Amino acid sequence: MGSRVEILNDDGYRSDGRRQFELRDITMDLSPRGTADGSAMITHGLTQVMVSVFGPREAKMRAQTLHDRAVLNVEVNIAPFSTGERRKRNRGDKRILELAASIKSTFEPVVQTALYPRSQIDIYVHVLQQDGGLLQASINAATLALVGAGIPLLDLVCAVTGGVHSTSPMLDLTTLEENDIPHLTVAVMPKTGNVTLVTMETRLHVDRFGDIFKLTCDAAQVIHQEMKRAAYARTRRLVDAMDVDSKSILLTGDNVDKDTAMNELE
Repeated sequence: MGSRVEILNDDGYRSDGRRQFELRDITMDLSPRGTADGSAMITHGLTQVMVSVFGPREAKMRAQTLHDRAVLNVEVNIAPFSTGERRKRNRGDKRILELAASIKSTFEPVVQTALYPRSQIDIYVHVLQQDGGLLQASINAATLALVGAGIPLLDLVCAVTGGVHSTSPMLDLTTLEENDIPHLTVAVMPKTGNVTLVTMETRLHVDRFGDIFKLTCDAAQVIHQEMKRAAYARTRRLVDAMDVDSKSILLTGDNVDKDTAMNELE
């Protein structure tokens, strides 16, 4: 049975003008939001996800407390306006629970929870807009939010979605493509090459799996570079802000001679 939509035209272009191996435009914002210890907003094309991280902090429920490590708690909220479907999804929705479980299992081997016994780390995922690649965007945003919260990780985690149209591997799928072709999501730790997640919601022929798996792992390296740039830019802003605060303290301190302070700053 042929495809209902044209996924790849005769010139090798997809419906949004990309080649099969091209990623969508990515933006990453680690600006602080509210009272969260760490937060990040990420977009992959039209998919937009915000993640807030709280903790490590005292566990709320004693029954779930682990004496030797922190517990990771992941909650996902999908905004009603994020998609064209009219169905409202609540916290008990099967898809939301599966998404939260996948994110949790991805980060449990990566977050150094042993450093924080008898505590919990809360990861709140807010889906603001959807157009494919929801799991990859959630994982990538969670990585940056954890970095922003200063929580030690063994490595950054970079996730990419890939699929196969006929015999053509493709990266970073839109909703249109996800609905029509077999696809998977892979989460990789780029430094070691270790894979923390491989999930498939559709059947994929075993002969095609190797190609698309390698392609997604290679693409994760590209996202890794973007993450490092975003994290460095945030650190630079924090350092600059600390420098400004230090200058302000020197200039306004009661026991500091202002001329001396200015000389020291120069």
